[in-house]
Amino acid sequence: MPPKASKPTARRAAASETKPASAKTGRPRTRKPKLTRPATPRQTEILTYVRDYQHKHGYSPTYDEIAEVLGISKVTVFEHLTTLEERGLLRREKHKARSLLLADHLELPDERPGCIPLEGRIAAGAPIEAVENREVLNLDAMFDSPHGVYALEVKGDSMIEDHIDEGDYVVIENRKTPYNGEMVVAYLDEGEVTLKRYYREKSRIRLQPSNPKYEPIYSTNVEIQGVVIGVIRRVR
Repeated sequence: MPPKASKPTARRAAASETKPASAKTGRPRTRKPKLTRPATPRQTEILTYVRDYQHKHGYSPTYDEIAEVLGISKVTVFEHLTTLEERGLLRREKHKARSLLLADHLELPDERPGCIPLEGRIAAGAPIEAVENREVLNLDAMFDSPHGVYALEVKGDSMIEDHIDEGDYVVIENRKTPYNGEMVVAYLDEGEVTLKRYYREKSRIRLQPSNPKYEPIYSTNVEIQGVVIGVIRRVR
């Protein structure tokens, strides 16, 4: 009897369907992933301006308008747009003005998760001149840490004098060795977790609240689960 043919594995089937062999090497070709982000700050400026202009006017700006706003020559604009088109981040219709079309997969810095447009500065004391300055408030970069970070919602008012109230979110650095005076997430013997300021004394650890209604917590065995590096509050 002839040997039974083995069933193709899912991996083999997928490879035969999606990766045709190269004529030169006989090896499967690997598909390049789509580029999603501009490569330089100037490219980012051009694409962001085109996007904002389209949102405001319903059509794209001309080369002259891009050059004037960014303070560069029309030739430089053309060179950047050619590069962006080659990278697949925009398209241009030939012989048509205002024909720039941004790619659907384009990802600009102020559109990434954790980023909020930063439009300038506002005075909380004496008034200052309003200046529109297109930047990005990148929460990921602001709270970046080699130890990793996470957030906790606050319940209670024991840290009110540190301007942390119930319903706020504290950003925690996943660091287990705090310095004296740092605000920490502490795990107690009783199985409770609390947010307090950390102080190491001679034979014990003091967890100090920031509200005179509460007494300090003293312990000889505290597990530090993280250190506070930020506070996020939504104003309602």
